Amino acid sequence: MSNDAATAEAEGTAEAATPVPEPIPHGLGASLPPADARAKTEGTFPYAADLWAEGLLWAAVLRSPHPHARIVSIDTTHAREMPGVRAVVTHEDVPGTPLHGRGGRADRPVFASDVVRHHGEPLAAVAADHPDTARMAAAAVIVEYEVLDPVTEPEQAFEAEPLHPDGNLIRHIPLRHGDPEAAGEVVVEGLYRIGRQDPAPIGAEAGLAVPRPDGGVELYLASTDPHGDRDIAAACYGLPPEQVKIVVTGVPGATADREDQGFQLPLGLLALRTGCPVKLTATREESFLGHTHRHPTLLRYRHHADVEGRIVKVEAQILLDAGAYADTSSDALAAAVSFACGPYVVPNAFIEGWAVRTNNPPSGHVRGEGAMQVCAAYEAQMDKVAKKLGLDPAEVRLRNVLATGDVLPTGQTVTCPAPVAELLQAVRDFPLPALPKDTPEDEWLLPGGPEGAGEPGAVRRGVGYGIGMVHMLGAEGADEVSTATVKVQDGVATVLCAAVETGQGFTTLARQIVQDTLGVDEVQVAPVDTDQPPAGPGCRGRHTWVSGGAVERAAKMVRTQLLQPLAHQFGMSTELLQIADGKITSYDGVLSTTVAEALEGKELWATAQCRPHPTEPLDEAGQGDAFVGMAFCAIRAVVDVDIEIGSVRVVELAVAQDVGRVLNPAQLTARIEAGVTQGVGIALTENLRTPRGLVRHPDLTGYALPTALDTPDIRIVKLVEERDVVAPFGAKAVSAVPVVASPAAVASAVRAATGRPVNRLPIRPQAAVVTGN
Repeated sequence: MSNDAATAEAEGTAEAATPVPEPIPHGLGASLPPADARAKTEGTFPYAADLWAEGLLWAAVLRSPHPHARIVSIDTTHAREMPGVRAVVTHEDVPGTPLHGRGGRADRPVFASDVVRHHGEPLAAVAADHPDTARMAAAAVIVEYEVLDPVTEPEQAFEAEPLHPDGNLIRHIPLRHGDPEAAGEVVVEGLYRIGRQDPAPIGAEAGLAVPRPDGGVELYLASTDPHGDRDIAAACYGLPPEQVKIVVTGVPGATADREDQGFQLPLGLLALRTGCPVKLTATREESFLGHTHRHPTLLRYRHHADVEGRIVKVEAQILLDAGAYADTSSDALAAAVSFACGPYVVPNAFIEGWAVRTNNPPSGHVRGEGAMQVCAAYEAQMDKVAKKLGLDPAEVRLRNVLATGDVLPTGQTVTCPAPVAELLQAVRDFPLPALPKDTPEDEWLLPGGPEGAGEPGAVRRGVGYGIGMVHMLGAEGADEVSTATVKVQDGVATVLCAAVETGQGFTTLARQIVQDTLGVDEVQVAPVDTDQPPAGPGCRGRHTWVSGGAVERAAKMVRTQLLQPLAHQFGMSTELLQIADGKITSYDGVLSTTVAEALEGKELWATAQCRPHPTEPLDEAGQGDAFVGMAFCAIRAVVDVDIEIGSVRVVELAVAQDVGRVLNPAQLTARIEAGVTQGVGIALTENLRTPRGLVRHPDLTGYALPTALDTPDIRIVKLVEERDVVAPFGAKAVSAVPVVASPAAVASAVRAATGRPVNRLPIRPQAAVVTGN
């Protein structure tokens, strides 16, 4: 080989060895990483608990130790006289409307005045120069109680004395669909109970209130609905909304209403009273006592089916325990009643639903509220139908599944994609996991973990199914609207939208939308506060649909502004120009320039709104087009059960889901896996116990959250991308429906392994024990 050849070969080898940089993810469909991922992993992300202000005071809230009591007197004298205490406030110091609440029901006082209605209800708040002083002063407030018998069983609420001026019944929905005389050859019945799940956020509630020179106040909170919270706060403070500003700080995850109103409203009162910034960081116990939980539910079902396993009629009674106040219980009940039959074709349905007040902790919005509880019940009923007829449980479900064009028991036609059969077939046909080996080395695979299981011979494997459905956005006439502004200057795009990033990935989605539409690489999402137009709460996939739609419309308006001069110059319409890979080109190739060149020296901006088509309230027979859209999920659970000691290990959950369109693959996968894991907690461990209305063990030791060791193998076997034509981008919400379906699937699998009915969630060990073996 010549020297020249050797040199050329060496240079070629060196060039080949040079690593090619990974392309940066870009636009819709790419796994664009979250902008705040680095800050969160490094611990530099600004959460509310980290905030500080000059002249800061610390707050503490006194909460009731009783679930039900009459307040005889409140004496704050000793607390006020303590050194370092700057203010003590009670119900007498609320200058505006003393009541507040979500879901359009203002029924909860800022501070209890005459009656305490649940354990942990706020009675007074203190501001002091040190957090320990504030807590001691709160404990020094003397409250004289006349303790009353609590109403803790929702069945008692119908006959009990009114617990609230509005009465004990929050809402009753009777659903009537079809022929009440219809009957099937096979009838199965069941009574089911769903426990109280706590959202258990990673970070407990925290906030900072700063008085303003105009007599108003600024609240720095991990709010998921800043404008809604502002309006509630302004009414309670007796101020116009423009004098109350909420600045959203980092939200440490949200699977429910993230903030506790009984925590943030006293915070602002103290700042207004003292004229100083006031900070409050809740303890984990206060967090459990303060925020709302999933509705405990009692469900009674009767299914009629023919000899082929096709459902003829469903009769059900659904009773939601709302706790002491209404909150979002009306919405949860509407979802429960509407989806009581599941994603199945049911020609005749007669459902009675009630939400009632008790002296238990308040219930509110948690992922899949209403839909999750009924899913556990109707899927148990489908297992009973299959068992009675001697049919395969998956086959019985396939004979009844809903499809696009079918009618719900509410009378609403399913116009969105509903590939339920395809989802169920995908998980049914997915290969089953291998059986664990019966050797000591593999004992960790058995229920109970190392040293925790009985004899391997006592372990039974079960396979079960759960099919869930949820609605997206608000329902029953809720005005869903969001506003967004997109600005481009010096080649950098900025999105202004009051949609809060709660972990659902909105800020990442907004960046992707603008990148896709404008071809701009650098996209920033401005921090959220109430100076921006409202975007609504961050739940039920709202921000992907409504806020994402507003961002897209604003970006397209900016795109038109960018392309119009070029189109005019070349005598063509803007529709004949396209933006791709940072370049603007015409259909015929005559025009070709970069986005950066076209933007040079320009400042472009546009504001747009997105408002989905309207819905209507359910009528007196439970009929109406109440929902904008729906999403579906099928899950197959494989479990191992030690039938002697009742321990359960979830081996695998196979998931198939209709997602409309995958906008960010990595983010979507994470959301589904998180939802499934939350569902495993509901199925096996999570139950906030409240004997006689008292929250027992309000901490993360007594409340058993699933950890990484409890998380099974999660196999996403199919994502059906059938776009919903009325949704921006055609995408559907993805995180709630796995929460709905996975507990039902786990319970179904335990039934298959044990032959026991398993009619309560979470599943208690005694429910999985098989005697006589």
